[in-house]
Amino acid sequence: MSDHRLAVIGAGTMGTGLATLAVGHGLPVVLVDHDAGTRDRAEGVVRQNLRMAQMLGKLPAEAGGPDLLVLAPDPEAAADADMVVECVVERADVKAQVLAEVSAAVAPGTPLLTNTSAIPVDELADAAVRPEDVVGAHFMNPPHLIEGVEVVRGPRTSKEALDRAHTWLTDLGRAPVVVGDGPGFVINRVLQRMINEAATVVQEGLATPEAVDALFTSCLGHRTGPLATGDLIGLDNVVDTLHVLHERTGSDGYRPCRLLLEKVEQGQLGRKTGAGFHEYGTGIA
Repeated sequence: MSDHRLAVIGAGTMGTGLATLAVGHGLPVVLVDHDAGTRDRAEGVVRQNLRMAQMLGKLPAEAGGPDLLVLAPDPEAAADADMVVECVVERADVKAQVLAEVSAAVAPGTPLLTNTSAIPVDELADAAVRPEDVVGAHFMNPPHLIEGVEVVRGPRTSKEALDRAHTWLTDLGRAPVVVGDGPGFVINRVLQRMINEAATVVQEGLATPEAVDALFTSCLGHRTGPLATGDLIGLDNVVDTLHVLHERTGSDGYRPCRLLLEKVEQGQLGRKTGAGFHEYGTGIA
């Protein structure tokens, strides 16, 4: 895959995970983030992710490494890429600005994958120079370890862009599942309401977080319970996604409960800060 070049916009948890996935398969990556401190941390995070993924057998042992990673401050650095993944914060205005900038920089026909958790793809495509190039790609965290990807075809997404995105994902060992467009798509339309309701149960004093999650793992066979899943996603991201779903569906089942909002205000965001509904010790980058 060294003849191709990926651009990832946003060097947070998802961006560094996607960069890890790509360089781990020998694909050169330009990782873009306007924040200098985030860029400074990104290379170390990718190096650590890559080492762990290779130890677990999730990425080829010798296919590539951090030397394939280039860091840059603005989307214009993506001009030579033949695939772009946007994974900035789950805010429609921020994502729209990024898509506008990067779509103006890349060649026509370059697929623009938006890693949105809940914002309809067609809404974001309005900001792109060529809406037909925009495809939804909802990666799970961590994307270099979890194979499944929820791929969203918007009403204006071209067959060519969808096909190229599908081929690229499968070449990286991912398992894309194509769904239609709409708030939350499939996974978060269901999952975020479940996390919110589980948090409400704890808020009302009906059960502890440990009891809630134990019921889902021991009785239903889930690998993790809803609150541990929320901690893995990041409770700030959960709240952002719930706001999107509430605004776009009007359903109060997506209105973030008080306990979720309190945890975010207190900086208890889950695994990445060391505490959320459960304790994790030191924060995880």
